[in-house]
Amino acid sequence: METNWTQAFQPLFQQYGKRKHPLDYQNRYQLVVMVILSAQDSDKHINELAPAIFASYPTMNSLSHATEVDLQQHIGSIRNWGNKAKWLVKLAQTVGEDDNIPRTMDQLTKLPGLGRKSANVIIRESGDEAEGVIVDLHVLRVAPRLGIAAEEDAAKPEKVEKKIMAAVPHEFWNECGMAISFLGRELCRPTNPKCEVCPMNTVCQYYKSSNH
Repeated sequence: METNWTQAFQPLFQQYGKRKHPLDYQNRYQLVVMVILSAQDSDKHINELAPAIFASYPTMNSLSHATEVDLQQHIGSIRNWGNKAKWLVKLAQTVGEDDNIPRTMDQLTKLPGLGRKSANVIIRESGDEAEGVIVDLHVLRVAPRLGIAAEEDAAKPEKVEKKIMAAVPHEFWNECGMAISFLGRELCRPTNPKCEVCPMNTVCQYYKSSNH
């Protein structure tokens, strides 16, 4: 029987819907910078470094005058910091002012360091209309377990994103990816997932196949 995913996700939306992203940003400028820095690193690590970064560079304009060497002292402990420093300086020089930060997928993904996943996060956190679904490492793991994507899709974020977009109405796109991500962070862990308390266990393929 085909799963009605709109219905199936309702308990998940009740649990995690509208919850703010774990990055502790104060405005859209900080959000963009932190999203770029968090790629392949942990949100917790970026949250720890953010106050010092934004004390030195409180606006997009101030960041546009920084050099990669200036940024090293703040972000040198972050994975891939060299490329991220280049991207941030170039992005700040391109955008110029906080108010000029784009609001659409097309415009955001033209900026250095921002792919679809990052743009989806920025759009969702800004309260703008969804143009896709956030697919991070947690979603790549959880979506095939649930059965909304196939196991072989786990290495292809855009394929997983398309499958979720096809299964869930547009009005839920902003919340869906983030809710699945929170589920992956808190319950559907890589090892020893907490299936018994998961709000999705009635439809989850992984749960069904593990002889419950």
